[in-house]
Amino acid sequence: MKTWQFRIICSFLATASAGLAAALIWMLWEYIPNASIRYGILAVCAGIFLAAGFWCALQRYQIEKFADDVCETIDAAMADRRPQNFHPYEDSLTAKVQGKILQYYDIMHEGRLQSRQDKETLQSLVSDISHQVKTPVANMKLYIGILHRPDIPEEKRELFLNTMDAQIGKLDFLMQSLIKMSRLETGTFALNPVLARLNDTIAQAMNTVWAKAEQKNIELSAQCGADVMVRHDIKWTAEAMGNILDNAIKYTPEGGRVAVTVCPWQFYTRIDISDTGIGIPEEHYNDVFQRFYRAEEVAAEEGVGLGLYLANGIVTRQKGYISVKSKAGEGTTFSVYLLS
Repeated sequence: MKTWQFRIICSFLATASAGLAAALIWMLWEYIPNASIRYGILAVCAGIFLAAGFWCALQRYQIEKFADDVCETIDAAMADRRPQNFHPYEDSLTAKVQGKILQYYDIMHEGRLQSRQDKETLQSLVSDISHQVKTPVANMKLYIGILHRPDIPEEKRELFLNTMDAQIGKLDFLMQSLIKMSRLETGTFALNPVLARLNDTIAQAMNTVWAKAEQKNIELSAQCGADVMVRHDIKWTAEAMGNILDNAIKYTPEGGRVAVTVCPWQFYTRIDISDTGIGIPEEHYNDVFQRFYRAEEVAAEEGVGLGLYLANGIVTRQKGYISVKSKAGEGTTFSVYLLS
């Protein structure tokens, strides 16, 4: 109701009340000859009118106070602060309306924070990708420029072509990793857990790193009973363990060892992947699972910092988890826990 409408209604009620009072007085003096009775009835009616007037004034005050409190709550929400006159445990209409407004504000505030966080993540992702792509692209441009020169010896030309092929392979690996990361984060890949022998999955993962292990003369072994059955997605679990094995071989010096050991438990099956590599400082245990994380001491090694991130995402989406235990200079053990 608008203010002018409320004033018109109040004026009408006041006029009607005055007319009713005049009619009542006329009837008292006209039909009731006893003065005591007349004045008694008049006093009662006056009391009723006064009580009604007080009640109307009180209602107007409460309505105005309710409107002021609600407006102050909205102003406080718009200014990103708590309202001064909010009493959440008060059993009143004002408190209920204020509570609903603040609930809506909290939801919108969380949405804004999530939107800001998503924007920062996207900016960081674009920056990381551009950094990873920049080096191989710059190298290929350099080699292409050199190859255009007619006086390049044949052996140099072959060397540059092989180097360019390696850079293209690095870009392809980066793109494949980004595609897997995108599918993982958007949930567009489908996990199909089935009850299958775990040693077959481990063998599939180890096949992807045999060549690298032989090049560095690293002893690669696995201990898993043929009867160990685990419900898991064979393809993606092999991908996760393959990433951990690749990481272990990459950071293990020549002549080292990488071992896979399976320990069936009551609720989980634990798969330990241990190496004799450079180790991970304890303060970086969580960092190694972050997207694009590369420690300073291994920055010269090939890789984009997505292997452990993908492995952790794959395992956690199967209701499992990965833990890490390491000692600098002695080696690292990644333990993969899958539901039995």
